[in-house]
Amino acid sequence: MRMVCQRVLQAQVEVNSQTIGKIDKGLLVYLSVARTDTVDDAQFMADKLVNLRIFADEAGKMNRSVLDVGGSVLLVSNFTLHGDCRKGRRPGFDAAAEPQLAQQLYEKVIELIAEQGVAVEKGAFGEYMQVAGTNDGPVTFLLDSSKLF
Repeated sequence: MRMVCQRVLQAQVEVNSQTIGKIDKGLLVYLSVARTDTVDDAQFMADKLVNLRIFADEAGKMNRSVLDVGGSVLLVSNFTLHGDCRKGRRPGFDAAAEPQLAQQLYEKVIELIAEQGVAVEKGAFGEYMQVAGTNDGPVTFLLDSSKLF
């Protein structure tokens, strides 16, 4: 499972010109599920995301989590994070999960984040979306449940 996690002042996702998810201060997160991912990966990523200390404390140091600051998460599915661009000119997506598994684990991550007391908004799985956000910092991290980076 892979995530691109951006600390944002605000973010929103639209489908067919309709806003379906919107947050203020928090995290805009793009999530991709691999063929080999399980519920354990979902648990690892939800815990990592909720507790990742990337918000400033009183001294200006990254020492607070989204939970600590009362922020929200906007979680958007994005299978292209598993795109392999090493060969040729067209990405390959062999590592990405099939839609049924991907959607199941995407929804599980949402559930697990919410269970930890963080408000979660989401995109529309498998839909063409327009995503906008105001990156705060900018602060952006890559997370991988296989700990590749």
